[in-house]
Amino acid sequence: MTAPTLTLNALRAAFAVALVVLAVAPFVFGATEIVLLTEFMSMLVLAIMWNLLAGYADIVTVGQHAFVGVGAYAFFGFAALANLDPYLSIPLAGIVAFVIAVPAMALVFRLRTAYLAIGTWVVAEVLMLGAGKLEAFGGGSGTSLPISIVLSFGHARDDRLAAIYWLAFALAAIALAAAYFLLRSRIGIGLTAMRDNEEGAAAVGVNITRARILCFLGAAPFLGMAGAIITLQKLRIAPPASFSITDWTVFIIFNVVIGGIGSFEGPIIGTVVYFVLRQYLGELGTWNLILLGTFSIGIILVEKRGLWGLCRRFLADDLIPIAHKPAAPKT
Repeated sequence: MTAPTLTLNALRAAFAVALVVLAVAPFVFGATEIVLLTEFMSMLVLAIMWNLLAGYADIVTVGQHAFVGVGAYAFFGFAALANLDPYLSIPLAGIVAFVIAVPAMALVFRLRTAYLAIGTWVVAEVLMLGAGKLEAFGGGSGTSLPISIVLSFGHARDDRLAAIYWLAFALAAIALAAAYFLLRSRIGIGLTAMRDNEEGAAAVGVNITRARILCFLGAAPFLGMAGAIITLQKLRIAPPASFSITDWTVFIIFNVVIGGIGSFEGPIIGTVVYFVLRQYLGELGTWNLILLGTFSIGIILVEKRGLWGLCRRFLADDLIPIAHKPAAPKT
């Protein structure tokens, strides 16, 4: 085997081991680490969805936090106000996000390029302002989850943290699997073609509009369910926090860009790097954001495809292959 192939096999083995460790994380790590890993899983879901939208479908949204906030408020409404089962309220929150995404899509898809990005941000701001008018949800200051909902995930703190972690882990695993099988499908081939050359993809028959609709509506439920899990972790809803553009859009864009936009591995690598940098730079205050921005600019100047694009120069194949390769000629 060549050195690039050996390195790739080692990376794949390390990735498989990491998945196993993450699957049993509550039995291995303490409470502090589980809280951090739960947040990691939630942000990974958001990164996967943003990469699918911006990296493949050319929907450069800066309003992704809209559906995170909708999911958070929908979860509170179902679990706290309608007294439904809290576990059931999580997928229901995803359904509400999907329903809200339909009219939002009809509006923003009339726009293109920078206007589309601004349109998604406007939709998010409108939804945030609307949430602040809902008195049953605490109005502009928000409200905390009732203790009964919190205890339904475990009376002991460690049991509760483990239950919420496994929900986040399951959602991240489903999001990864959904993105993988989508990109491996015929629609995924069209999305890859759109990523490389949108005009060329349209010329060979790719239905660009249908692909964009599928990605936009398909991402919304995952964002909504992630919002529900984030609410479980933070134990409250509030318009500025649940609809935070900084936490649920800006940092997500950073993760995807430095990891490698338009690649399957990019969101994973970017989210890992973000959490590592945050752990070491978090105490620097505003300098944290300055250094994060400087780091991302430096990466793009060296390799526009991000860290994974840089690694890909030295590897024989992708870490998780999604491309269809031509069959070997028969001899």
